[in-house]
Amino acid sequence: MHLNPKPLSWMLSAIILSSASYALAETAEEKGLAIAQQTKERDQGWSDMQAQMTMVLRNSQGQESVREIRLKSLEQEADGDKSLSIFDKPLDVKGTAFLSFSHPVGADDQWLYLPALKRVKRIASRNKSGPFMGSEFAYEDLTSFEVEKYTYKYLRDEPCGSEQCSVVEQYPVDKYSGYTRRVTWIDQSENRLHKIEFYDRKGSPLKTLTYVDYKQYLGKHWRADIMKMVNHQTRKDTDLIWSEYRFKEGLKNADFNKNSLKRAR
Repeated sequence: MHLNPKPLSWMLSAIILSSASYALAETAEEKGLAIAQQTKERDQGWSDMQAQMTMVLRNSQGQESVREIRLKSLEQEADGDKSLSIFDKPLDVKGTAFLSFSHPVGADDQWLYLPALKRVKRIASRNKSGPFMGSEFAYEDLTSFEVEKYTYKYLRDEPCGSEQCSVVEQYPVDKYSGYTRRVTWIDQSENRLHKIEFYDRKGSPLKTLTYVDYKQYLGKHWRADIMKMVNHQTRKDTDLIWSEYRFKEGLKNADFNKNSLKRAR
């Protein structure tokens, strides 16, 4: 008996239907994880970075105080990034230095040098949700983004300004996190964060962080000029205004040593 082969159009339709079924089979958790992995991968390779930062703190009445900070960061291949922040102004915080070693798995290592006490204070894991130097940023907000720090759930796509964003929930793995979840808006063109909503341990809205005025460096790496954190519960807010970005200037691990925090200049 002679069997006629199925038409080519039928086979193409079968392939398309099979691909569609595979795409539908991707869960919201898998898609959220994939977006996080792509976001991390897109920004790899910057090696080291230095920048100036102005921190503007506002209380609930709108009164401002301003701090000038120098930052250094070092990318790590098999670990989270290292960062060093040195306060230059005003005089009451001059010489304060903050060192952070991020880790994909386990607690981050963080130290704060307070010149008035002339000692280095280690930030305990259970205190990572506390405010950094009186700002609306917590210590845990200042570590590098590591995929393993969260589990994920893709929610939807929606416009964010002139971009189209993927909205993804992130659930901290660390039991000492001050957040039950973060909701992130990540654009689909360059995998840049546009907004993060933070929810406290009771699940209530706590803070919103927005990223403003992105610029590209080295033809690949995007950095925001301004990060605006608003605390909805205290009605306080903090702006981080970044400038003078410099990359690949040869920083080494020795530049990020907790024993040299007292000598950080």
